[in-house]
Amino acid sequence: MTVRPMVGRDSQFFWDGTAERELRIQTCNACGFLRFPPGPACPECGAFDRGHVVAAGTGTVFSYVVHRHPPVPGKELPIVLALIDLDEGVRMVGEVTDALSDETGDAEIEIGMRLRVDFDRVDDELTLPVWRKA
Repeated sequence: MTVRPMVGRDSQFFWDGTAERELRIQTCNACGFLRFPPGPACPECGAFDRGHVVAAGTGTVFSYVVHRHPPVPGKELPIVLALIDLDEGVRMVGEVTDALSDETGDAEIEIGMRLRVDFDRVDDELTLPVWRKA
């Protein structure tokens, strides 16, 4: 069993994008402000006119943690979770799938490391963005 994200009116466009192997960022159609996570109103100008842009899918590690406990349904521990500065200027949390040494289990990741997005199709209804070393 995999923990599934909450999908609602504000985030549906994001999950539709991952199914298409696109990393989408909400944009305000009134002022152009980019935001993640998405929400109903622009925090910059207050407009409710939302759209999205497709991100390049590249970014830099701002911070990270190696999660070793407690167990996470559907995941084999340890897993590396990073806070990623996307090149477009927003931050996103994501799993970095190739950041552990096979031999030692030590993290092979550092702040400032470049990453690129990939997509993990869990089933017909869910595709998750994951990150790999660029």
